[in-house]
Amino acid sequence: MLTMLTSMYLMVQAVSSETKPIRVVVTGAAGQIAYSLLYSIAKGDVFGKDQPIILVLLDIPPMLPVLDGVVMELQDCALPLLMEVIPTDKVEVGFKDIDAAILVGSMPRKEGMERKDLLKANVAIFKTQGAALDKFAKKTVKVVVVGNPANTNCLIASKSAPSIPKENFSCLTRLDHNRASSQVAMRCGVSADKVKNVIIWGNHSSTQYPDVHHAKVDMDGLETAAYDAVKDDTWLRGDFISTVQLRGAAVIKARKLSSAMSAAKAICDHVRDIWFGTKEGEFISMGVYAAGNKYGIPEDLIYSFPIEIKNKTWKMVDGLSINDFSRSKMDATAAELVEERDTAMDFLSQ
Repeated sequence: MLTMLTSMYLMVQAVSSETKPIRVVVTGAAGQIAYSLLYSIAKGDVFGKDQPIILVLLDIPPMLPVLDGVVMELQDCALPLLMEVIPTDKVEVGFKDIDAAILVGSMPRKEGMERKDLLKANVAIFKTQGAALDKFAKKTVKVVVVGNPANTNCLIASKSAPSIPKENFSCLTRLDHNRASSQVAMRCGVSADKVKNVIIWGNHSSTQYPDVHHAKVDMDGLETAAYDAVKDDTWLRGDFISTVQLRGAAVIKARKLSSAMSAAKAICDHVRDIWFGTKEGEFISMGVYAAGNKYGIPEDLIYSFPIEIKNKTWKMVDGLSINDFSRSKMDATAAELVEERDTAMDFLSQ
């Protein structure tokens, strides 16, 4: 009898100790960024090597046949953490009880399209998705907006989901952050992991400000200020900034396609840091709600700041000195975001 009870107890313990699957939705799931992203999520690179996952793939109705192919490929990967794959074109299915939402899909800018037309199309998309998150997702959901214009799309989604804390929404500027780190690393002749604490301020656009005034480079075991390591102030204040700002366009010009591989890697970095936190003494760049910031940035924006994360909660890194050069660039990208927001809010109220 005792042996039987012991066996039952052990069985209960085994079942209770199994990690419950989390539900992760990726929108624009038939697109090329998602194609580079889904495998990494499904094999445990983002949420952990012992975290089972239910992947929900959301896209528009014409893309459903393509989604079927993506589902087949994910099944054929035979990944032990992937419990289920759900393709859908319905937001009520896509956002039901979701733990993490990665909003990749958006209306791309077409030739001859005015920026305000692009904003209008995306306001409609992210208003719908925000309302669906509000209605169907867990209130603890972490929402990452990738689709451009990412900052303003993120703001619209957040405003359309009033029951979900604004702090749960962020937009991707990690790709720009990674680009900046890599440029400094190549210039110094070190690997990219030897560079830390670069900052992307502002909008994920050509007005963003890649800032290395507070960055450090590990030079043969000695932590060195980036300006001292690079030893070329003209490059850091000129070509370095423009290279990072315009890198996406440069990739499109070369590939005739957007930067899907590096974008997917950056999404993984961003979400993994939300889930597991940033390293001690390091900060990363994320577009977050600007309320309460100490850098003089208008509050009702999603703006990229230096961020530390602990226990799935981010906080801005305060107290960094800002010189006149940085101030002017931070204000310029904020002005663009204010203009975008005001245009988008007009559409939202219609």
